[in-house]
Amino acid sequence: MVKSKIIKKLNQKHAYLKLSHIENIFNSIFQIVTSNILKNRAIELRGFGRFSTKIIKAKYNARNPRTNEIIYVPEKKKISFKMSKHLKKEINKK
Repeated sequence: MVKSKIIKKLNQKHAYLKLSHIENIFNSIFQIVTSNILKNRAIELRGFGRFSTKIIKAKYNARNPRTNEIIYVPEKKKISFKMSKHLKKEINKK
């Protein structure tokens, strides 16, 4: 689902709010999440999950699969998501 559809669904559920207000709230939430992840702080949304950053170590002897030459891959960060128990139960319902 894309951002515009989420905003429209929220507007249907909360008709007393304008679309522009909902979009501002939506953007503010993700701006806060992004800024905290950039500061290496974990974000926990109760009942949904936890976002955190993980550092992938540099690789000094990685290989390019096309040319088979040894290359250096620098250290980088990635976002890790761990879903909550509640979300896990909801997903696995039959």
